[in-house]
Amino acid sequence: MTPARLGALTALVTLALDQASKLYLLFGYELPLKEPVVMAPFLELLVVWNRGISYGLFQQDSELGRWALFAVMIAAVVGLSVWMARATSRLLASSLGLIVGGAIGNAIDRLAYGAVFDFVHFHVGSFSWYVFNVADAAIVAGVVGLVYDSLVLDKRRERQANP
Repeated sequence: MTPARLGALTALVTLALDQASKLYLLFGYELPLKEPVVMAPFLELLVVWNRGISYGLFQQDSELGRWALFAVMIAAVVGLSVWMARATSRLLASSLGLIVGGAIGNAIDRLAYGAVFDFVHFHVGSFSWYVFNVADAAIVAGVVGLVYDSLVLDKRRERQANP
């Protein structure tokens, strides 16, 4: 499988898992009626509607703000998809696929609900991590992959090309 196809497949699987989890928790399990659902002493499921971007930054309450965030997200997806199509490394293409799939999943939420549905809450004692979803986790994993590819694998490729 070519890197581009692997990246596209990764994006599709990420998108499917993200949307399936959100649809099930919203409409199948009816999480809004049952929250919080304690899964472990450090993990619970609850409903948070994020009208901003990652970590709740740039919260938007207006339609103009909502559509501006949507437009930025679409531009990012297009740019990352072009990069993914040109990727020569499987890790790079997969990492970009995780980011693209996650971004599309969150864009669908923004279109359908006006905000992104977040539901996973990690906490330890008084420390509380942000509430996130499958798309957010995929985006973070994709960024970690990009950093690893850039900082570690690029240097290895340079050393192999110029012994």
